[in-house]
Amino acid sequence: MDADAAPQLDAATRAALQKLADIAQPPLVSWMPQTWGWAVLAVLVAALLFWGAWRWHRHRVRNRYRREALAELARIEAGLGAPEGRADAVAEAAALLKRVALAAWPRETVASLSGPDWVAFLRKTAGGSSFPDAAAALLDDAEYRGPPDRAVPKADEKAFLAAARRWIEGHHVPA
Repeated sequence: MDADAAPQLDAATRAALQKLADIAQPPLVSWMPQTWGWAVLAVLVAALLFWGAWRWHRHRVRNRYRREALAELARIEAGLGAPEGRADAVAEAAALLKRVALAAWPRETVASLSGPDWVAFLRKTAGGSSFPDAAAALLDDAEYRGPPDRAVPKADEKAFLAAARRWIEGHHVPA
């Protein structure tokens, strides 16, 4: 007998083989949630993410003046050198503090402040950090220093710039 020849099947076997169907595949699993609870949770999570992103963006926009002021203060600190330069740095930083306050509070509240009232305002709004007495004295005196008295001790100048940085970073503006 020939090995390649197919075996002869009887009629009953052939009829049974013709009635066979392919294996039924189950339907694919849906990616959609099967209950309303998961859909509601997904909507809530999406809403919270949107709200968080909106709040972060709003906070970032509101604090842009702080970032710009800190960059300006870093430029002032980088330009230190001679004793006359230190006096100029103190004067520039004092003006920067006033500009930051004018950006954050209404002009009527801040523009007229000077001397002890200005120092009291800085201390009141410092937001957890204090404005040291030495820095306050230098700030109060910075407006009135003339060219003969321009020399500022390096330690006082560093303390003043550090206090200015802390105030810019941490001042609290009421809503």
